[in-house]
Amino acid sequence: MEGQDEVSAREQHFHSQVRESTICFLLFAILYIVSYFIITRYKRKSDEQEDEDAIVNRISLFLSTFTLAVSAGAVLLLPFSIISNEILLSFPQNYYIQWLNGSLIHGLWNLASLFSNLCLFVLMPFAFFFLESEGFAGLKKGIRARILETVVMLVLLALLILGIVWVASALIDNDAASMESLYDLWEFYLPYLYSCISLMGCLLLLLCTPVGLSRMFTVMGQLLVKPTILEDLDEQIYIITLEEEALQRRLNGLSSSVDYNIMDLEQELENVKTLKTKLERRKKASAWERNLVYPAVMVLLLIETSISVLLVACNILCLLVDETAMPKGTRGPGIGNASLSAFGFVGAALEIILIFYLMVSSVVGFYSLRFFGNFIPKKDDTTMTKIIGNCVSILVLSSALPVMSRTLGITRFDLLGDFGRFNWLGNFYIVLSYNLLFAIVTTLCLVRKFTSAVREELFKALGLHKLHLSNTSRDSETSKASANGHHKAL
Repeated sequence: MEGQDEVSAREQHFHSQVRESTICFLLFAILYIVSYFIITRYKRKSDEQEDEDAIVNRISLFLSTFTLAVSAGAVLLLPFSIISNEILLSFPQNYYIQWLNGSLIHGLWNLASLFSNLCLFVLMPFAFFFLESEGFAGLKKGIRARILETVVMLVLLALLILGIVWVASALIDNDAASMESLYDLWEFYLPYLYSCISLMGCLLLLLCTPVGLSRMFTVMGQLLVKPTILEDLDEQIYIITLEEEALQRRLNGLSSSVDYNIMDLEQELENVKTLKTKLERRKKASAWERNLVYPAVMVLLLIETSISVLLVACNILCLLVDETAMPKGTRGPGIGNASLSAFGFVGAALEIILIFYLMVSSVVGFYSLRFFGNFIPKKDDTTMTKIIGNCVSILVLSSALPVMSRTLGITRFDLLGDFGRFNWLGNFYIVLSYNLLFAIVTTLCLVRKFTSAVREELFKALGLHKLHLSNTSRDSETSKASANGHHKAL
């Protein structure tokens, strides 16, 4: 009887493993297909010759697609876990959701951590070096020579990083046990290195997310149509048409010798045509789109941002009075045993919305920073090197998103897998400082955003605008050619 029970338990374990593997494969296949279409939309179209460079580009494309799919999986990891917990709590005995269990959730977290390490430390460096390689001098040119050079560069890079981490560990924690633990490559070194990368990703999110939260209002203002209050669109279209005709006549009258003037006029003419198109779009927009959608979206963005700041403020208070609020505190009741929010399913849905909102804001803020402004991909005109850089950046941001969401108190879901093993998550001063900086920087960015027009008018009234004391933001620059077709005014 015991033998039959043991065989039955083995069969159930085997079937559950096969089922979980199939589900993980299907989910990743969907993400890979979507990522492939996204990258091919921005990738620069090259000729269809089957030469050596084409093969290298194709391999780099597949590796970049794999990395982007892993990034998407890391973004969806925490929302999927939160909604799965609520579903298991609401329907514990439902036959059709038996595949959704704690083992599957833990497996997804472990796979996300494993693939993130693989992409960050192996695949993306390989794709970059493989793309830039030409083969060592004296060897026969070809794919094998480029692979050999790439492998040698990866080995040298690994030795360099190993030495840097070893020196950093010796400076920070000069302990014999700590030094010996670095010999354990799989159990300590890679998680330690990934912990450092995660901390850098969280710091990058701390820089990008507040900027993105304030920038989201401008971005949505460019995508939507503002209400037409005391504006005559017909008159504006008539004026812009006259300006377009005047520029066209000036362009036709110039000789080909003054190239710089022709280029400036062509750029100005292109801007005028774009502005005219957007004015015509505003005119064709329905009254519902103008007067209802835009205010509703702006109010929704303001509510989401305010809730995020309030949750961070509440988390700061919890950190001061309750040590279990730490991201690396006591373990929770487990998946499917208790709700993560006092408001049940509604609270879980709100957490998911805020997590996605923070991720979108962080990406917008990342591309809004001047240092990363050149990383913005262009449709059908983005090189593979820039695609690799974008994929690495998105991977770092998405891998740090669950950690940031738990650190800021956006959700109470415990970090699983290697995400919960980061040492710095147990440091009270680091976590508290992170929450304080996020709340302060976000508040300052929002205040700066909503008072920019007033500050500009005050500087103009005092005559200080000539001294460039008012740092004209990118919002005011883009508003001149925004989707609404009119200038920002007080």
